[in-house]
Amino acid sequence: MLFRDREEAGVRLAEKLAGLRGRDPLILAVPRGAVVLGDVLARELDGDLDVVLVHKLGAPGEPELAIGAVDEEGRVFLDENAAALGVDEDYIRRESQAQLAMLRKRRSLYTPARPPLSPAGRLTVVVDDGVATGASMIVALGAVRRRRPARLVAATAVMPPPTLARIAEAADEVVCLELPPQFRAVGQFFADFTQVSDDEVIALLRASAARRPPGWSPHPEPATEPGPEDPPCC
Repeated sequence: MLFRDREEAGVRLAEKLAGLRGRDPLILAVPRGAVVLGDVLARELDGDLDVVLVHKLGAPGEPELAIGAVDEEGRVFLDENAAALGVDEDYIRRESQAQLAMLRKRRSLYTPARPPLSPAGRLTVVVDDGVATGASMIVALGAVRRRRPARLVAATAVMPPPTLARIAEAADEVVCLELPPQFRAVGQFFADFTQVSDDEVIALLRASAARRPPGWSPHPEPATEPGPEDPPCC
């Protein structure tokens, strides 16, 4: 095992990103597991914590096999294996809409009292606990890039070497702690990879906001949702 748990991975990432301390970084974590790492980064780097909502698209009959990912605006990224598996447009549309409904539910749970924090003009770190195919991270980076951050950093504990180049194309900088050549799944590199619940995510977001002094402005940005005239793109 490379990491005891997500907390340890977050501490090690914070050490790698120590140069961001004092630069008002915005830490955007991919729920749910990465919010644990994001909380560590926000604490150690004196930054703000929020989530960037994306979800993988599962293959027909194999929901754990990612064929791509969708963001909360309905934008879709398809992995190379989608064509090889013979996935058609109707399936992609149905799967995208199902995951989009779940993302909207999560947004209402995670930030019910305020809109998402804006990365516009800010040094922004998108963090995931681990990256396999890269689909979710690529979609997350694209969603953040459209909001014009000053600099966009992708951070993760572990990913396979071939994925690194794909992530590097979508970010200004990539920070990855481990690049093991033998890679089956993210969880194999953590001694404790217990699933993180929605309640835990909500608690971490609330605790992060509570650490800010009175009068602190969270740089809000209005949430956007695709209308019926804007179907998920491919």
